Amino acid sequence: MTLQSQTSAIRLPGFLYRESKPPASSRGLAAQPVLHCEDIPLPQLAAQYGTPLYVYSSATIRERYEAFDAAFRAVPHTICYSVKANSNLSILRLLGRKGCGFDVVSGGELERVLAAAGRKAAKKVVFSGVGKTPEELTAALKAGILLFNVESESELSALVECANRLRKTASVALRVNPDVAAETHPYISTGLHKHKFGVPIREARALYAKAAAEPYLKARGVSVHIGSQITDVAPFGEAMARVADLVRELRADGHAIDYIDAGGGLGISYDTAGALPFSEYVARYAQALIAPLRNLDVRLLLEPGRSIVGPAGILLTSVVYKKTNDSKRFMVVDAAMNDLIRPALYGAYHEIIPVTQVAGAEPETIDIVGPICETGDFFARDRALPGVNEGDLLAILDVGAYGMVLASNYNTRLRAAEVLVNRKSARVIRRREKVSDLLRAER
Repeated sequence: MTLQSQTSAIRLPGFLYRESKPPASSRGLAAQPVLHCEDIPLPQLAAQYGTPLYVYSSATIRERYEAFDAAFRAVPHTICYSVKANSNLSILRLLGRKGCGFDVVSGGELERVLAAAGRKAAKKVVFSGVGKTPEELTAALKAGILLFNVESESELSALVECANRLRKTASVALRVNPDVAAETHPYISTGLHKHKFGVPIREARALYAKAAAEPYLKARGVSVHIGSQITDVAPFGEAMARVADLVRELRADGHAIDYIDAGGGLGISYDTAGALPFSEYVARYAQALIAPLRNLDVRLLLEPGRSIVGPAGILLTSVVYKKTNDSKRFMVVDAAMNDLIRPALYGAYHEIIPVTQVAGAEPETIDIVGPICETGDFFARDRALPGVNEGDLLAILDVGAYGMVLASNYNTRLRAAEVLVNRKSARVIRRREKVSDLLRAER
């Protein structure tokens, strides 16, 4: 019995319910469906590594990368995984071995890529972000990255200084702001003139002319990114049409534009029943991007992050207490907003399910909250959840992206361990912190 039949949030073979025999001492009890990650029951991982615990399915990551790659097979392309979505070294290494490139937004992320995938991986790195420092620009130049996505005239000047000092040529794309609206949370919308990202598309030609006058800059691409968690492909196509027009103008001006960086932002379904299979969904996205680029002869750079790793991860947590305040019911778990901040920060929805299903259990409407001293420390409010008692395990779904990377030590809480599952084997890819780890830097 797959989890897909129980909840709409998981649509992948990486996580499923399987019948599990009760302990030999529990005579008379029937087998119960228990949630597995690939071939491993989650209670086994909880017993071995404790909770809260991030668990990732390597099969899901590989499948979604391959589906993304296949969707764009009709055009020259490079997938540059957005490191900010999940920057664990083992996940970067897994993707690097598949031939993936990387999109970084800091010098630290660049160092992670080089540590995980080797120095040669720099040839498939694009560097985005509005606030690159001279130190970060210098490090990227020395590494020999593929492309700098420049976001302002001031940044262009800073890159000129660094490139001239090192006498190394920087390949440049300007990130243009196409003023295309996309339906998403306002914190992660980036494609309008009121946002801090990019340069107005109408100003781009003048800045490309300035770049062309520099001996150590080479204008090779145009970059665009309109936001994150966008599930309607139409805005992507609209933005790409405007970029394609700009590329034609730039080539008429004499610039040899080889790349279009389409950015990322393709969303995932956190709570929608009947969602399209990922291969079909990403095929529609590919069609929206490719259609405006016909006969343009460019290599398309793609920056998916969430859409590759989001559904590949769950946060495993234990129920500590159940309590009632008048008629309001609460379930206190050992994970908190420091482990997964998306519900508190964005009001984000995550499906939450019991790891062990109890036959015939009646659902109760309850708030699922953490132990941090903030009313905002919650994972769900007024959620119907069946058959869960103190000591039971819950799985918070679709946390492979923007989960652990946003974790903190608020309330001097220790960040969770991370485990990567590959069929019947599980490996700790980040150990659980100790209090001594937190105190060491302060002494």
